[in-house]
Amino acid sequence: MSDTVPAVVVGGTGYVAGELLRLLAAHPHFRLAAVLSDGAPGEPVATAFPHLACAYPATRFSTEAEACAALAAAPRAALFGAAPHGVSAALIDRLLLAAERAGREIRAVDLSADYRYGSAAAYERVYGQPHGAPARLAQFCCALPEHLARPRAPHVAHPGCFATAMLLAAAPLIARELIEPQLFISGVTGSTGSGRRPAEGTHHPLRHGDLYAYNPLAHRHVPEVVALLQALTGVSVECQFVPHSGPYARGIHLTLQARLRRPLGEEALAAHLAEFYRGAPFVRVLSQPPRVKDVAASNYAHLAARTGAGTVAVLCAIDNLTKGAAGGALQWMNRLFGLPETCGLTAPAAGWT
Repeated sequence: MSDTVPAVVVGGTGYVAGELLRLLAAHPHFRLAAVLSDGAPGEPVATAFPHLACAYPATRFSTEAEACAALAAAPRAALFGAAPHGVSAALIDRLLLAAERAGREIRAVDLSADYRYGSAAAYERVYGQPHGAPARLAQFCCALPEHLARPRAPHVAHPGCFATAMLLAAAPLIARELIEPQLFISGVTGSTGSGRRPAEGTHHPLRHGDLYAYNPLAHRHVPEVVALLQALTGVSVECQFVPHSGPYARGIHLTLQARLRRPLGEEALAAHLAEFYRGAPFVRVLSQPPRVKDVAASNYAHLAARTGAGTVAVLCAIDNLTKGAAGGALQWMNRLFGLPETCGLTAPAAGWT
């Protein structure tokens, strides 16, 4: 594209929105047109995100009306949703409706859970509340960019951060019928995965130097993962997941274990993973177990595998804010506008974070 596409970010003061702003600041084809925050309209973006002051020295958070106007002002625009679940559905629906009434071409990628399920009933079973825009669900599809070549709808719902790591590790094993369809998964996430609002689980003095499980065998990403794996492979899987809170800010390290259907050596297993993700520019299959610092603040995912005693362990490291959220969303938006999916996302990990 020779011109730039205006982008509107919803959910302005949250960590994921801040990561979207960071990525958009360096993108050659998207430019920030508005960043919507219900709680801080008119406040400088640099107040919430001082590290972004050099990129947005004069930008202020917008009202919903201003965001609608930004979407309606250009022939086409990109809408990124980073509002919490339960809020995002109705808000995105209103913004899309305003753009549609103006005859604009809009593409949306939502990072909340609100558009990840195919029906309002499925969403309500997991989140225990009515869906905010059930009529809009048919216009969204949910998948990782690595698992769906072409979206089946005009808009995309990106899987959650833990779900991203689980799907990257599990999909090749299930799709190639290498394992029994029963997954045992343990994952550790950084404190940014819990959002910006302070809570006992994210307060630094309590979290620093500690490691503990939360919602064991009851995490809400599990039904999402099961549904997406079945849609991708046609296989119904059981998934037992124990998430943990790690003593660091960003990154996910995940271990998936399952029983092999037939004997398989580590080299052969690594070859299966590499072949499955051939052409996936952000997935790297390693010979050694991955480390969070090697992917933190990047859109890359590192995988490694081990076999023994008839079982397999696949290890996955991603950044929860980038590959697990904002980077994955931008990867999708690049595709939706016919850009190379790597555009604006090839920066290496920060290291030493």
